[in-house]
Amino acid sequence: MTDDFLALLGGDVTPLVVAERVELNKSSVDPKALAQRREAAQLEAAIPDDPLSGDPIEMVEPMALLAFVRPGVQHGVYKSMRMGKYAIDARLDLHKMTVERARVIVYQFIKDCVANDVRTALITHGKGEGRKQPALLKSCVAYWLPQMDHVLAFHTAQKHHGSYGATYVLLKKSAAKKNKTREQYLKR
Repeated sequence: MTDDFLALLGGDVTPLVVAERVELNKSSVDPKALAQRREAAQLEAAIPDDPLSGDPIEMVEPMALLAFVRPGVQHGVYKSMRMGKYAIDARLDLHKMTVERARVIVYQFIKDCVANDVRTALITHGKGEGRKQPALLKSCVAYWLPQMDHVLAFHTAQKHHGSYGATYVLLKKSAAKKNKTREQYLKR
């Protein structure tokens, strides 16, 4: 310290003794491996009630037409959905996702659509042409959607919505929307 500073403080000042700092041992775990483990744990924790099974998936061709309809869905409703006549209320793009990540995202997307009264959604999965394993995500989507009770029907999208690389999804109406429709038809 300078003499002027010590004189200003009155001369009875002694410097503080600073203990040496302890150096912590660095983790021997590779940061990349740690990040992958953390992401895997978060994916598992994100959806504990995930019904989508990990059974072997039947692969479809990149240009295959996807079609599914549950019994009880009116033909006119299914036809309008398949022709792309309904407004798309929600969209999901699965490009560049891993199968496991896409599984989690698709499940959460459908849950969110149901929670927000979405009736028609569009899932873009791509065709996977020219890939080592073509149409992988497309095959997975075709396998996962029928496993979800809220999915009434799905069909390959029209050309202006992505054609063979996208799928329309028709979801069940919520109880509130069913009552609204019922009241609308009772007034006629």
